[in-house]
Amino acid sequence: MMQALKDSDLARLGVDVAHFFGGGAYIKETRIPKGAALAQHGHDHDHLSYLVSGCVMVTVDGLASFKEGPAAMTIEAGKIHTVQALTDAVWLCVWATDCEDAAAVDGAILGRAAA
Repeated sequence: MMQALKDSDLARLGVDVAHFFGGGAYIKETRIPKGAALAQHGHDHDHLSYLVSGCVMVTVDGLASFKEGPAAMTIEAGKIHTVQALTDAVWLCVWATDCEDAAAVDGAILGRAAA
């Protein structure tokens, strides 16, 4: 059974998250255990996502697609999406932002499109 993981739940559930900042860019690295899903959400801006390893089902605006790492994709602005780990997976979200505060960056990148 899949469980939806919100960012505030990740550490409590043992999901590893790392934040990397530099040169106006931000990478959020999420290690998603098999059977877990990142919560459905959207953003006001396009961003890149990169599956480093593992297999996931990515659903964007209701359309599911299988991805096996390594794989890169663009998530367009306003598109509601979720990531379900079919195996243990390492998932990166890559953003252009001047925010360099791990505690504040989700607020900076999650926009009105968030579900």
